[in-house]
Amino acid sequence: MLTKKSGLKIIYTLTISGEVGLVSVKIRLQRVGTKKKPFYRVAAMDSRKKRDGDVIEYVGKYQPIVAEKQFEVDEEKVLKWLNLGAQPTDTIKELLKKAGIWQKFTSAK
Repeated sequence: MLTKKSGLKIIYTLTISGEVGLVSVKIRLQRVGTKKKPFYRVAAMDSRKKRDGDVIEYVGKYQPIVAEKQFEVDEEKVLKWLNLGAQPTDTIKELLKKAGIWQKFTSAK
């Protein structure tokens, strides 16, 4: 369960298996490909975790090697996390702009 808290940064209370803590959420890439064949999952995760650390929710995938459909995301999930205050990394922000999702988010504000 996520609940919004006020403050300088947007912070959420995340309840997982009875533990309650403050979490600053980022949408970023998580590498899962092999050597010289990169494949990334787009994940909403705690900003303090490692790149391949615990994930709150997977929202898509990115395959830079493939010519067609390099970037696929669930638009509803991405917009949900952005509206909750998750911060995208620079790379994710550029990919969202190319997909047209960032414009939808900024126009809905």
